[in-house]
Amino acid sequence: MVKAVETRDLVKRYEDVEAIKGITLEIEEGGIFGFLGPNGAGKSTTIKVLTTLLRKTSGSVTIEGYDIDKDAREIRKVIGVQSQETILDGDLTGRENLTLQGHLQRLHGNALKKRVDELLTLVELSDVADKRAAHYSGGMKKRLDLASTLVHKPRVLFLDEPTSGLDPQSRVAIWEHLETLNRDEGVTIFLTTQQMEEADRLCHRLSIIDHGEIVVSGSPVELKHQLGGDTITLSLANGDSDGAKDRSKRIVSGVQGVTKVLDIETGLAAYAKNASALVPDIVRLFDENGIRLTSISVASASLDDVFLQHTGRRIRSEELSKVDTWKRHV
Repeated sequence: MVKAVETRDLVKRYEDVEAIKGITLEIEEGGIFGFLGPNGAGKSTTIKVLTTLLRKTSGSVTIEGYDIDKDAREIRKVIGVQSQETILDGDLTGRENLTLQGHLQRLHGNALKKRVDELLTLVELSDVADKRAAHYSGGMKKRLDLASTLVHKPRVLFLDEPTSGLDPQSRVAIWEHLETLNRDEGVTIFLTTQQMEEADRLCHRLSIIDHGEIVVSGSPVELKHQLGGDTITLSLANGDSDGAKDRSKRIVSGVQGVTKVLDIETGLAAYAKNASALVPDIVRLFDENGIRLTSISVASASLDDVFLQHTGRRIRSEELSKVDTWKRHV
C-alpha cells in the first residue's frame, strides 16, 4: 500500500551542520501526523525537504508514491503547504487571494468560483470575503492562508506550526478546521508543532524530534502510557545547594509506587500511579529530612513529560497545566 509520506535515512547537512540526522518515517494516508519538538530541532528543515523546497543531502523520500528526486513536479500537484508566516496579498480581498491562488493552480471559470466559495465557507470567512486581507485579524489571516493551500484539493497537507502566535480562540478554530478536513475530505495532514495541547488533540500519531533526530514515536496515548502514571513536580526552596537535589531524589525514589524520578530545572519530576495519594507521604519525608519545598503539584502525564524522559529536559519552560496543586510557602 502506498504511504502518504515515506522517508528512509533522510539527512540534510548545511556545510558542517547536520540539521536532519537519518530520519525514517512511514505515514499512512488519511491520518494526522505530528512532528513535535522545540525550536531548532529540525522540524522546519524536514518539512522544507519533504515539500521540495530544499534538496536533501542523502536518503530517500516518497510522497504519495512519487520519488522526490525524480517526480518533484508531480509531488507539488498533490500537496499543499502552509509555512509559519502567512503569505497573502493584503491589497486583495479574501476572495481575490483565493482566486489568484486558483489561477496559479490552473483553475478557471465556474469550477474555481465554486471552489473559492467552498473554502470561504470552510474557514468561516464568507461574511468578510470581499474585505481587503490587510484588515483581517491574525486568526483570520491564518484561516485564509490555510484555505489558499487547499484550492487544488491536495491529498497531503504540510503545515509548519500552523497556530503559532495565535490567541487561544483562533487556535481552537484552526484545529476544528483541520479536523474537518481530515474527517470529511480524507486529507492527510503533516504538521510541525511545539505545542503539547495541539499535538495531543490533533495527532493520531507523532514523532518527537530533538537535535535532528527522532527520539520516540507513537500515538499520544501510547507515549503517555509508557510513563507509568501521573507526574509529581517538586520545586526545591534552595535549588541544589548542599546536595539537596540528590538527597531529594533518593527520598522520592524510595516512596512505594514511584516508578521514576527525573531532574528538572526547578527540582524533580516523579512518576507514579495514584500520585495524589503519595503527596502527603512525600511532604512528610521532606520535613523529616529538613529539605524545604516551595511547591509540590500533581498533573496527568503530558507529552512534555515524554520529551523530558527521552531527552532529560522539557520542550518548554511554561508550567504544566495542573490537575491538583499543593503549595507550601516556607
